[in-house]
Amino acid sequence: MPISFDQQTKTVHLYNSSLSYLFTLLYTGAVGQVYCGAPLAPRSYPFLALSASGGVFHPDKNTVRFEYPAYGTGDYRTPAFVIQSRNGSTVTEPLYQSHKIYDGKPSVSALPALYTEREDEAQTVELTLFDAPSGVRIILYYTIFTDLPVIARRARFINAGEEPCRVRKAMSLNLDLPDRDWHLLTVSGAWARELQISEKPLMPGFQGIKSSRGNSGHQQNPFLILKRPATTDSGGEAWGFSLLYSGNFSATVESDCYGTSRVQLGINDETFSWKLEKGESFDTPEAVLVYSPDGLNRLSQVFHTVYQSRLARGPWRDKERPVLLNNWEGTYFNFTEHKLLAMASAAKELGIELFVLDDGWFGERDNDSSSLGDWFADTRKLPSGIAGLAEQITGMGLQFGLWIEPEMISKKSRLFELHPDWAIGVPGRCRSEQRNQYVLDMSRQEIVDYLTTIITDLIESAPISYIKWDMNRSITEPFSLSLPPDRQGEFFHRYILGVYELYDRLTTRFPQVLFESCAGGGGRFDPGILAFAPQAWLSDNTDALERLRLQASASLVYPQSSWGSHVSAVPNHQTGRSTSLNFRAMVAFFGNLGFELDPTTLSPEEKQAIASVCAFYKAHRRTFQYGRFFRLAVPDPALYAAWQVSSEAETLVGFYKLLAQPNRPPVRLHLAGLEPALVYDVSLWEEGGFEEQDKSYNCGQRGGDELMYGGLLLDATYVTKRGDFFGELFVIRHGTATLPEEERKPADRAGDSRGDFGKKLSV
Repeated sequence: MPISFDQQTKTVHLYNSSLSYLFTLLYTGAVGQVYCGAPLAPRSYPFLALSASGGVFHPDKNTVRFEYPAYGTGDYRTPAFVIQSRNGSTVTEPLYQSHKIYDGKPSVSALPALYTEREDEAQTVELTLFDAPSGVRIILYYTIFTDLPVIARRARFINAGEEPCRVRKAMSLNLDLPDRDWHLLTVSGAWARELQISEKPLMPGFQGIKSSRGNSGHQQNPFLILKRPATTDSGGEAWGFSLLYSGNFSATVESDCYGTSRVQLGINDETFSWKLEKGESFDTPEAVLVYSPDGLNRLSQVFHTVYQSRLARGPWRDKERPVLLNNWEGTYFNFTEHKLLAMASAAKELGIELFVLDDGWFGERDNDSSSLGDWFADTRKLPSGIAGLAEQITGMGLQFGLWIEPEMISKKSRLFELHPDWAIGVPGRCRSEQRNQYVLDMSRQEIVDYLTTIITDLIESAPISYIKWDMNRSITEPFSLSLPPDRQGEFFHRYILGVYELYDRLTTRFPQVLFESCAGGGGRFDPGILAFAPQAWLSDNTDALERLRLQASASLVYPQSSWGSHVSAVPNHQTGRSTSLNFRAMVAFFGNLGFELDPTTLSPEEKQAIASVCAFYKAHRRTFQYGRFFRLAVPDPALYAAWQVSSEAETLVGFYKLLAQPNRPPVRLHLAGLEPALVYDVSLWEEGGFEEQDKSYNCGQRGGDELMYGGLLLDATYVTKRGDFFGELFVIRHGTATLPEEERKPADRAGDSRGDFGKKLSV
């Protein structure tokens, strides 16, 4: 049983073979954190429980590690929640009322959440707290997965009193760690510069990230990692905290004067309040907590397994994703039906499987100044409409996809003429018109209903198998005409609930359609959206060198099946940089491969090269999209990068030389996750280009121990002839032969970090 209750110490223990998490009833009636970390045996721990029972050793509540701390009764650290009673007081002290333990995992109404397919995959404990003066009951949900170091957490607030109250803060997760010997790792950025890693040691005070834009944002991503100072990808202790939410969020760590560290994850309370009438309840988004004693690669792989297989839904969760061509960088707004058909025909010859028509097909959309909301074909460009175009393209043997931006409205549009009040804005104030567009008020049911009808009609009108759902600006002047003054604090959360409802309706109605989320690239790349759209457009930045950084950063939490990775034309449209086709392809292989270019302009040699790229990718697609992902250590990240993906049958290794330098020492690239005693057959993707020495030094039959502990010997030339931006791709077939006993090294087996649950759900 993964959850036990010790009657003697009043301690709940969530545990499996990788993780233990204990909390206990304190002498005051509150609940305190006891232990979280490496697994402990399921037995009584009276000394651990005693050390957490605040007041026994020290009367100051600021020394107590509370499980879900309240405001106003002596703990001056930041509270996990704030409830305002009708008399204006925000003082609360919810005490233990009851708990229950059961198999499986409950669903969360209207919000994305992890799920189970069998009850034996997880176990849940519901911890009920009650604040008698206010009448507020709080239920804390903890679900631990049987075979993964994963705990999902959330909270429900119920007004069981007679008077209305207001929830002003409601964190999904609070965790008090006993020390601050951690480094905080987050990712931040901007449009086309998303997911830049920041790492810094915890210092006294507050650190963390937030969004108040109405979406998770290019600027911040809703997760953080705490790692020990010496932790690397391959070893050391780390905690990962990820929020399944697409709106305003807060992810913070407070390090106090006693050296403890309070981690909190949830809705950003600076832009939130929620009124609870008698009998009403409020559910927080779900937070996911992952523990790794074995480095960041293990942490990432656990996130990948659970998000790919127990967050994403529908038939596309496990299906191989098609190789696509998106017309955007090939034409932008300047296209005709004849041009699109020519591009599609050329794409088919290259082995591409899906043609996607991007922005500019609707209304009178010749630039970004008009027509958002008018989701009908511009017959000036498309005389046979979307249906006619789609039928001609599918008649070629391709699938057809379409771009939409349903949450937005242009001032120059028929929809705005009919419903100017549907655009978000404060009466009596000017609306900020960013990118020549406003945001529709998705908190209003009639708008969600309208969009459901119009997009349903669009998808049913043509053979559409893919929808790219864009969202190109954040919210300004937040206000809803549908909400009374005392509920305007609910606007941002209700907006996201409306987005989720629309996604849920459409993905349920059209399970055969692959939905890809997009927000000017990575503006809403978060786990909440992955519950509805199993892949996202990671960034509008398609430069291969930039993508090496972007995809490595994304892989900290998100599986490679969750991001589109495209080969674009050169010079690159965002950076002006030129790189070889093979280098661009070797980067784009690690994800869902696509192309952003005009194939009708390619030379015969380029067409042949792209055909080779498509054929190779499709032959290894399942491993690239669903294999276990490793970030491999390189001697100098400014000069090199390396990744590995592994399935049951093969391992694929990408080695990238970013900048060439003469007279460098050779690189020893140590692989990971192989069986030391097995024999592997190592080869190179020869059509992708390689150094002759790298082939002769590395290809052939190699032992797993040799590949992991000796490594591949790379970039051993005295004077390089390949120049900057050069890549090599190794294909390693998994054999069944084992090394003779006398040749085996006395090394521990390199761990398969997925656990039994992960093995069952992986390739």
